[in-house]
Amino acid sequence: MKLSALRHTAALRTTVVALAAMLSASLLGATASAEPQKPSAVTSITKEGRTWHLKVYSASMNTEIPVDVQRPADEGKSAPNLYMLNGLDGGIGTASWQAQTDALQWLADKQVNVISPIGGRGSYYTDWQKPDPALGVNKWKTFFTEELPPLLDQTLQSTGRNALAGLSTSGTSVLQLAEAKPGLWKSVAAYSGCAQIADPAGQQFVKLATETWAGGNTENMYGPSNDPQWAANDPVINAEKLRGTLLYVSSGSGIPMLDDVKYYLGSAPGPTGVANLGLGVIIEAAVNGCTANLKNKLDSLNIPATYQFNPVGTHYWPYWEEALHKSWPLLAQGMGLTA
Repeated sequence: MKLSALRHTAALRTTVVALAAMLSASLLGATASAEPQKPSAVTSITKEGRTWHLKVYSASMNTEIPVDVQRPADEGKSAPNLYMLNGLDGGIGTASWQAQTDALQWLADKQVNVISPIGGRGSYYTDWQKPDPALGVNKWKTFFTEELPPLLDQTLQSTGRNALAGLSTSGTSVLQLAEAKPGLWKSVAAYSGCAQIADPAGQQFVKLATETWAGGNTENMYGPSNDPQWAANDPVINAEKLRGTLLYVSSGSGIPMLDDVKYYLGSAPGPTGVANLGLGVIIEAAVNGCTANLKNKLDSLNIPATYQFNPVGTHYWPYWEEALHKSWPLLAQGMGLTA
């Protein structure tokens, strides 16, 4: 081989070795300088009387979640935790227990921490497969089953016994969460939540809430309609996982009462109010069918539950407030309290 060729080969080898060394150093440097993931934590507490406003950092979502806590009647004694999930807007707007009901006032004389997370609009409080352009990163199942409970137990010095209640979209979520981690919540109340989501009708219900009203994309949640994640998160299909949980399930027939009509027509002018009334009727009637299907599945598995099938009623807050009052003895039992 000619001398010039040998020199050329040697130069190439030197360059390759140098590049490899640079790449190795770069990778090692990146590894060394990468910050470890921050653990989930309560980052701040602002006390306003018996209400504690917490900021809770979620490692799974890499953001802080506001969590309001109404402390128990006797703050000097340890108390269980009652998680109360809000409506479609996650409590960011007016679809919340606090804005629409007397729930917090009614629970004020009870020995319980009332937990009110704020956020998760249109998310169904589940773990999404991908970030959504409109609704962001949603890992709420992880937040509620893994991150938040131990932080609350430590921060509030609670008894470690939990109950869970939700309405409308979160009425579906509470059943999903109970199945995701059996035993975490000893008692669960679902008010007007559609328990089946994997069949075409159930998927349309989820899409109506998440896509039409909240602006998200359910393909980022569970994937396309044939994705197995729909079935994996369907409370009816996975009903066996509810065994051992005290359950309270309620829904109305969809038949409006005079107060329903006044509410819908008074909350929006003209045709909009009429359209909202029609939706309230249709949604609750559909939810009633979902609830009946859940009952049939639980009965077939010999899993007991308490049911409240109202012969009348549309899809709105006064019925859920009433259901909370009626379900309190069961919720209290699960938390080790006397009603």
